[in-house]
Amino acid sequence: MTPVSDISIPMGKYVVSPSTQQTDSGDFRASITISSGRGASSHHRIYRFNPSFKTREDARLYAITQGWAHTSACATPMC
Repeated sequence: MTPVSDISIPMGKYVVSPSTQQTDSGDFRASITISSGRGASSHHRIYRFNPSFKTREDARLYAITQGWAHTSACATPMC
């Protein structure tokens, strides 16, 4: 399996930065930061997810998938 790095990933007008944290029990939790804009107009949203994973790589892949889902979701209720 090819490892997924912790670097930022451009997704349309957003930049998704996946992250993982090891819990006290040895499992891993996923989180992402979704950034948009530049300079004084920049916005950053941080999402932390409840599922835990046995490997860091599984948590990272979950974070990237959630980042894709959040950035590609339709912004209007009509969709």
